[in-house]
Amino acid sequence: MTGPLTALRARRSPDQAEAREEKRAEDAGRPRRRRKRPVRRTGIRRFFTWRKLLIYILSLFTLLIGAFTVLYYAIDIPQANAQAKAESNVYKFSDGTILARTGDINRESVPISKVPKPVQRAFVAAENKSFYQDSGVDPMGVLRGMANTVSGKGAQGGSTITQQYVKNYYLSQEQTVTRKIKELVISLKVDQRNSKDDILAGYLNTSYFGRVAYGIQAAARAYYDKEVGDLTVEEGAYLAALVQAPSQYDLAVASPTGKRMVVQRWNYVLNNMVEMGWLDRAERRKMHFPAPVAPKPAPGLGGRAGYLVDAARNELIASGVSEQELAAGGWTITLNVDRAKQRALEESMALALGKPDADGKSGGDTKNIQGGAVSVDPRNGRVLALYGGRDYTKHYLNNATRGDYQVGPVFEPVSFGSAMDGKLEDSTEPGSPASVRRTAGKLGMDTEGDGFRSEQSVRLGLMGSSPLRMAGVYASFNQHGKKVTPSLVKSAERGDETARLPQAVGDQAIGRGTADLVTRSLLPDRPPAAGSVQRPVASKGGVSDDKKASWYIGYTPELVTSMALFGENAETKKPIRLPHTSKRQVASMWNAYTNQALRDTPPSGFDIEPGMGEGEPPSPGPRNTGLPPGKPGSGDREEKDKATQ
Repeated sequence: MTGPLTALRARRSPDQAEAREEKRAEDAGRPRRRRKRPVRRTGIRRFFTWRKLLIYILSLFTLLIGAFTVLYYAIDIPQANAQAKAESNVYKFSDGTILARTGDINRESVPISKVPKPVQRAFVAAENKSFYQDSGVDPMGVLRGMANTVSGKGAQGGSTITQQYVKNYYLSQEQTVTRKIKELVISLKVDQRNSKDDILAGYLNTSYFGRVAYGIQAAARAYYDKEVGDLTVEEGAYLAALVQAPSQYDLAVASPTGKRMVVQRWNYVLNNMVEMGWLDRAERRKMHFPAPVAPKPAPGLGGRAGYLVDAARNELIASGVSEQELAAGGWTITLNVDRAKQRALEESMALALGKPDADGKSGGDTKNIQGGAVSVDPRNGRVLALYGGRDYTKHYLNNATRGDYQVGPVFEPVSFGSAMDGKLEDSTEPGSPASVRRTAGKLGMDTEGDGFRSEQSVRLGLMGSSPLRMAGVYASFNQHGKKVTPSLVKSAERGDETARLPQAVGDQAIGRGTADLVTRSLLPDRPPAAGSVQRPVASKGGVSDDKKASWYIGYTPELVTSMALFGENAETKKPIRLPHTSKRQVASMWNAYTNQALRDTPPSGFDIEPGMGEGEPPSPGPRNTGLPPGKPGSGDREEKDKATQ
């Protein structure tokens, strides 16, 4: 019997009603039908259904649009930034005395009409292919750049030409989200108010090209010694490629890797122009890379101070300070250079090079010889003295940091160290060309050159390197295998801003036992002669296989000094063979400098690991006494020296 009361009970007891229904189905021979119970969402799942997720996204999008609208009307286009009123940078010795002041801005703004159309298009093809169609910003690029900033990779990637112009002209170079947001808003407003030609002209006139050149006109003069209106499309493509990384892509000072990368980017620019219909494909195939002219020094850096400033700038840029930030001025940069040791190094180099005449050159054969030297405290990596040449305004290329001459016999300890490290570490390929290349890289050498391509090249030391890098390699031997990267800059400050400098002494590059074996093999086998350094010295010297470079690198526990003489034609600047006396000269210079630099430092012995000084370890070459050839006590080494000259 059914009725209102039964129906009410069924509603109140759904489980009982379901059970009765199942019983009736069973009695009638029908299969039981189970009612699905609703799934209850618990925890965080209660808040994330597809419908709710869509609502959240739409709400966030609306909020962002509202916030951006507020910012758009709140942020105005500011006045030009402080770079137009750039201050001087002050460079100081380690004791605080002033070494040099720099800060002149080399710029001459030109109207867009003076820039050839193909050159204009080269920059658009390189930096922002959608420039003539976009609204001044690339939304995806902005998001990518902000993500890089938040993750600590810097404000990079995705900036349009308009954004770069806004950053250069209106804002600072700081890498923050706030600056990126301002850049975005101002770029939109600038794109609305200015024509594309005006924006492109502003970008070309404010970009930094290296060689202390701001703007396309200064760059045309610095790299091709011509007015901007005379630039070819090939030259314009190089300048467009250069602006991405001026300090790395200047062919005059670029590493092998940098040279390869800038050529690749030059090709990228021209290929983009073909793709966009701005360059004929057949014409493109005929084009060759246009090598720039030799650089000229900036004014105000005469004498040898310019080489210190040049090396310090490059070190700061490598540590993360942008070239634009340095150019804006206001920095106080203190070097690790000791004035007394710097003076001693310059005086010792004059033994072979002589004092420059009014033209910055020495008379006789020495006018065709260039010299470079670096002196480092191996315990902390500080560069205590650096000699880059006679006069920075007469010879722009820094001989202390150039790496275009073969290192010759002074590379032998690296090969020896690689072989010994392989044996001590049970390597399957001790001493192979690949193993030596890895070891050289760990010790701080640039291993991209052709000198590392074959066993013969490695054996003869045909790879190029600089006195600065080689000082770091030998300092690493001195520090029991820990990698030492010579550091010229002690501190760099601008207002409340302080540059973050890398640690000069790093992790273990080779085993301590290996490094001590190298030091042991470089110790003299007889007492030093009169006039030579009267203290324990590990050293190696010799002439390169092509006879165009003569090296001498020696170290005590307190000081590592790398010296080299380079044959260079005074007129053509091309490498030439050195006089046969160069090997004796560079050794004499090393002894003269080290005696003077350590005159107030008591002698001390090397802390060689027990067991490493016992017996006779395999030698990386003829034993080096640390004495100038021909001095008493050098024995039959003099005859070997004559045979190699």
